Amino acid sequence: MAQSAGEPANAAADGEIREYKIHASTKYMELTRQKLELARLPREIPDANSRTWWNPKPALEPLIDYWLEHFRWKEHEREINQSVPQFKISFQISTAEGPTKLHFIHARSRHSHAVPLLLIPPFPFSNLSFRHITDVFTNPSDATADQPFHLVMPSLPGVGFSDSLPDGTPVIPKTSEMFDTLMKRLGYAHYLATNCGSSITPDGGVDWKVINHLAATYQNSCLGVHLISPPLKAPKALKSPVEWMKLTLAKTLQTPIGGYTKEDIVALQKNERERHNKTSSTDLLPLGPFGAGAYDPNTLAFALCDSPTGLLVFFLAVFRALDPEKEYTSLELVQTTKLTWLPGPEGTLRLLADSYLSGEDVIPRASRKPKASITVFLADEGAGQDASGSAQQSASSRSTSPYACPSWGKQHYDVVWTGRARGKQGLLAWERPQVIADGARNLAKAVMAVDKRLQAPVNGAA
Repeated sequence: MAQSAGEPANAAADGEIREYKIHASTKYMELTRQKLELARLPREIPDANSRTWWNPKPALEPLIDYWLEHFRWKEHEREINQSVPQFKISFQISTAEGPTKLHFIHARSRHSHAVPLLLIPPFPFSNLSFRHITDVFTNPSDATADQPFHLVMPSLPGVGFSDSLPDGTPVIPKTSEMFDTLMKRLGYAHYLATNCGSSITPDGGVDWKVINHLAATYQNSCLGVHLISPPLKAPKALKSPVEWMKLTLAKTLQTPIGGYTKEDIVALQKNERERHNKTSSTDLLPLGPFGAGAYDPNTLAFALCDSPTGLLVFFLAVFRALDPEKEYTSLELVQTTKLTWLPGPEGTLRLLADSYLSGEDVIPRASRKPKASITVFLADEGAGQDASGSAQQSASSRSTSPYACPSWGKQHYDVVWTGRARGKQGLLAWERPQVIADGARNLAKAVMAVDKRLQAPVNGAA
């Protein structure tokens, strides 16, 4: 299994930070090779519903061959350990168990006016899958125009090389507390946070819930958040009468008014068309333990822990759910799978189930509205039409969440900046990290204009 090279056997103290290097034994590599060679794939079924069900076999077989014949983990392991500074911090959560260790990347900027930024990777990806984006945040080409950051990117508990939370631990509150403690232990008494969007769940995912809890609960340290594609709800007349009236006028008059733009109105109209055109025969089944009647994560955990091929199919499905039109390279797909295969996927699946079953999808009440910048996507590319002129429902449109207007965030947040990006979101942290950085920089600009605490000098511990 993967572990830190030369990590001391004694348990780390609560809050202790240690350097970390990933390492996989030769024995474990050989076991992986054997399992790939012995993989048994389902046979083809004649006249299967090919238009309804996805068949991964044509993509899977060459990926298995690539993993066996061309992929050299030791080379990637060496590159990962050299490319980003990795650490683990220990938390003594349960008196009955040892410390829970959180794996994180801490990339300092070389610029003296950099501010701290906590970046939460999209579930179910490890932070190491996005190690290549650190320079976008820490060392922009023009640091005078573009705010630089000291970047802290942890893996969620149970994901990648972060330990799972002890049984019975409230997932969202505890993860938020751990992230806030981590930032303070690094010397960042005040910081900003951003998520990366790209959720495979209809409720915005674990990272959406965590950043919401951070914003509402830790306002004295987390001074603002950047929200990407938040699953916001339209205002209702009884709860938010003023915001409801603005939305009603904009939709009725079909004109920019009350904070709504022409782009918002067009996107809302597209929502309505897709809702009416949607048919159950073309819907994709939900992915993972949030599907009806499949709430036990151990069902998948036992299967995927024993099968690198099965885990490869899982990530093929994840990538397809995020953007079915995007083609990823064999290296990208296999390396992403490997970063979960090494520590084991059981923590990832249990975190997903725990988050879903917790029901913590409501933004916590706060003493005051947290400051936020919001980025949404117009999904205005790739819409086709059939001969009759009606919109075709492609796989990508089925997988895209309904458009949420940035103005809807005003019910819960002090919205200081909004951005409307063209096209679909896709796997944003992978494909367009600059969009994340732009939203975070506009947030920093707005916060620093009214709150000088973010500009205070920091002295990190790692």
